[in-house]
Amino acid sequence: MIKILDSGFYTTIQDTGRFGYREFGVPVSGVMDKYSSRFANMLLGNDSNSAIIEATMTGPKLIFLKATKIAISGADMQPQINALPVLMNQVLKIEKNDVLTFGKLLSGFRTYIAVLGGFKSKLCLGSQSMYKNITDAAQLKFNDYVDFEDFKPKFIRKYAVVKYNASVINNGELHVFKGPEFNSLSEDNQKKVLDTTYNISKFHNRMAYQLLPKIEHHLSSILTAPVLPGTVQLTPSGQLIVLMRDCQTTGGYPRVLQLSESAINTLSQKATNNKIRFKL
Repeated sequence: MIKILDSGFYTTIQDTGRFGYREFGVPVSGVMDKYSSRFANMLLGNDSNSAIIEATMTGPKLIFLKATKIAISGADMQPQINALPVLMNQVLKIEKNDVLTFGKLLSGFRTYIAVLGGFKSKLCLGSQSMYKNITDAAQLKFNDYVDFEDFKPKFIRKYAVVKYNASVINNGELHVFKGPEFNSLSEDNQKKVLDTTYNISKFHNRMAYQLLPKIEHHLSSILTAPVLPGTVQLTPSGQLIVLMRDCQTTGGYPRVLQLSESAINTLSQKATNNKIRFKL
């Protein structure tokens, strides 16, 4: 079990998502960067869907009330165990009463803490992913407790050295597909959408990222239609909005692009004023 001594900016329990309930308006949710979370789980031999802690911008302070093993991946927030720096993307042994803390954010935006066997919390609609009005809490708070399996020493097989692909953090090029309304744009607008270098605005979270500059256009709104994580909407004002894991299930803005899965992972590691471009 861990106790939250400091929750950081925005720290949650997530797995790979909540599926089968979109028809009722329930978002998929789940980890923002699936690559990094799966990498941390893989290092420990966990199932890829094992629940993990996702920390945004600043890391939490956690005390482990029993021994275990952990792995940390994603954004580099300078992790420390008992005030001593530890390496990311490696299996780390934890003793009872060890304290995990984080320092200054050096790269990326979201970091993932995996524990041997996965964190244990209440299943809601088949998932442990925290989401307001679905789970009892929307994020981890000071003095919360989260359980995990008792540590049973076992040999973790290593068949090869696996290197973390840092392009998920560093890449500024997002691979996309044409959205349903892309061809309704004029040729000039299509070129602008694809050739512009965008800044991440200050308005970004688990639901959506807004991009700047705006793109002037003459598209009309559409009837409400299905949207997915990674759908890029173009508002009447010219604002491009990229929907993320906690996005709604339908929307009325033209869907001009759709991010690939790897592009969603990369965008989730971007912060205000970071630059991105689209590539078909």
